[in-house]
Amino acid sequence: MNAPVSLGAHPAKTLTVRNLTTTFATSQGTLSALNDISFEVRPGEVLGLVGESGSGKSVTLRSMLHLLPSNARTTGSVSWGEQELIGASPATLRAMRGREIAMIFQEPMTALNPVLTVHRQIDESLVAHGTLDKRQRRERAIELLDLVGIPAASSRLDDYPHQFSGGMRQRVMIAIALAAEPRLLFADEPTTALDVTIQDQILKLILGLRERLGMSVIFVTHDLGVVAQTCDRVAVMYAGNIVESGAVLDVFRQPHHPYTRGLLGSVPQGGDERKPLMSIEGTPPSLAAMPQGCAFHPRCSFRVERCSLDKPPLTTIGAERLVACFRHEAVAAAGGGLHE
Repeated sequence: MNAPVSLGAHPAKTLTVRNLTTTFATSQGTLSALNDISFEVRPGEVLGLVGESGSGKSVTLRSMLHLLPSNARTTGSVSWGEQELIGASPATLRAMRGREIAMIFQEPMTALNPVLTVHRQIDESLVAHGTLDKRQRRERAIELLDLVGIPAASSRLDDYPHQFSGGMRQRVMIAIALAAEPRLLFADEPTTALDVTIQDQILKLILGLRERLGMSVIFVTHDLGVVAQTCDRVAVMYAGNIVESGAVLDVFRQPHHPYTRGLLGSVPQGGDERKPLMSIEGTPPSLAAMPQGCAFHPRCSFRVERCSLDKPPLTTIGAERLVACFRHEAVAAAGGGLHE
């Protein structure tokens, strides 16, 4: 068996995000999609970003890599090791995307080019970020498809995306993302629309590659079960804000924000006693009509008058535990965690 074709190891780095803010210029005025987002991802760590659609999860990933449309404006700081990404030149960003920071997009059938073979699409990344010759690149492409669990990889290399199933297309996307052996992987709902068996395989694959390659991962998902299974820490987002963050076990055992409590309450739990699932009344606010004060207060059963007037700051309540709620102690006392 041939030795793996390697592109060389990258040094371990920490991703540090501070006050990341993204706005969009529209016909309705300037809309704020992210508001002073701050977090950190350490080497080898998996951070989960959770929240309803429209909470800002995908915009967070795309803002960090400058993959937003021309009407977007991003400010704040995103440091990858010693390199600042906000304001970096297009050449610097092109060299970093794929090579050090890679992304698995949400829908493989729209992310993959339907008129190019899988080999061609993997090869593009290898050409851009490596020095391998044509033969070595083909060997590397076969190795990548084998790594992500595609059977008979050498015979599938020249197939087109439509010749693969949904789960296999997602594996191809992962192979492309891993082509240059990145040290940070953005996974934007990589298991959405896949059946539960394929979901489990994809999750195990990402975690296995995290161990093998020493990658850090930011995992965007709606599924709290996925977060419990894959992530070390979790950040809960609502209306472009992080409202609670901490170690997964701590947040899930005792939520301190009513939105986190509502999300956990909607998850079926095991046991003999049958309990109705909790629902969060109402819908997330439109970016064009954001409420004053806490964005969640119109849907919150714990709200008081202050919540409609002032925006609660993200406050430290324990070791690496943050929450943005004036009544977080009452929320914690009310229970609702998954381990009760």
